[in-house]
Amino acid sequence: MKKLHVMFLLNLVVVVALAACAGSTPTTAPTQAAGGATEAAGGTATEAAPTEEAATEVAQPPQQGDNVLNIYNWSTYIAPEMIPAFEKKYGVKVNYDLFGSNDELLAKIQPGNPGYDIIVPTGYMVEIMIKQDLLEKLDKSKLSNFNNIDKKFLDPPFDPGNQYCVPYQWGTVGLGYNVNKTGKELDSFDVMFNGEYSGRIAWQDEERITMAAALLYLGYDPNTIKPEEITAAKDLLIKTKKDVKAFAPDTGQDLLVQGDVDIAYEYSGDIFQVQADHPEMHYVIPKEGAVIWTDNLCIPTGAPHADMAHKFIDFILDAQNGATLSNYTAYGTPNAASLPMITKDLLDNPGIYPPPEVMKKLSFTRSLGEVDALYDEAWTELGVGQ
Repeated sequence: MKKLHVMFLLNLVVVVALAACAGSTPTTAPTQAAGGATEAAGGTATEAAPTEEAATEVAQPPQQGDNVLNIYNWSTYIAPEMIPAFEKKYGVKVNYDLFGSNDELLAKIQPGNPGYDIIVPTGYMVEIMIKQDLLEKLDKSKLSNFNNIDKKFLDPPFDPGNQYCVPYQWGTVGLGYNVNKTGKELDSFDVMFNGEYSGRIAWQDEERITMAAALLYLGYDPNTIKPEEITAAKDLLIKTKKDVKAFAPDTGQDLLVQGDVDIAYEYSGDIFQVQADHPEMHYVIPKEGAVIWTDNLCIPTGAPHADMAHKFIDFILDAQNGATLSNYTAYGTPNAASLPMITKDLLDNPGIYPPPEVMKKLSFTRSLGEVDALYDEAWTELGVGQ
């Protein structure tokens, strides 16, 4: 999710190949030094956050040693002052690698953890990783701030009892759009399928998220297990693929700002973050409903610095740190103790903290066991990236 600061828009790579390498090969995203500075091969911090050029560099393998913490997260998904503060508090060196999708994260960890201590999967991916023994159980005796978590985000269906993860941020996936180009406010997924904005729309390059939108538009459960409904959603996406400018790897906000598209199916915070400099960018949760998600802090199996990882999780769960994080990302905080410190403009924004009647229309995507293969087949047939 995914993640650009309100005041500092970063020009990330618009379209990248997301096929992650297996084994211990480092990611194709940059390794960040403290505070989000990108390190070149020689280890010199070059700038405060990854640029388009830096994002094409090959990251170094996660470092080892007693005073090291290796984090694998979505791009610029943390307030820049938080990593230096953690390093100073614990006398530790943080190495920060980036991924662009849950599929990329899974592909990196699945063959064997190359050395990461903290990863940040979305809910449905947590469930998949638990089933594949890719996550360590948390030692809650080391999490003094665990009780700060809002009860709404405790005991999630993908991780009963929060045995493996704690919530990091939450939000929705809806329509970001340039109202100057659309000429009107939007309220429905219909604009993604009716050809009105042919060549001017972008979907997410993430299987379950985009399939969910098509299912919701057709009036189906985004977690349907019915083959005929999955096929109908696939057929709709194939039929309208000619109208799609890009299946973007979490860069729809960049496509909007650059004028490449008029509408992007995007994570809520990504759109709100660019509004500071581009007030013409609007966001709406479609009337058909939307996907709600939580990203979660987890410790992957084989983490070399599990004790320090617990310290980092507890650091994020601190009330003030939780507020600093969400005030930066413009996503919802799952930290109840942080809410009094969230800025009023964010707290009052219904696109970030939806009212009850909208919350009823939001659905988490879930791992569906053997039925996941039907979604995989549908996505393959859709031919994203071909």
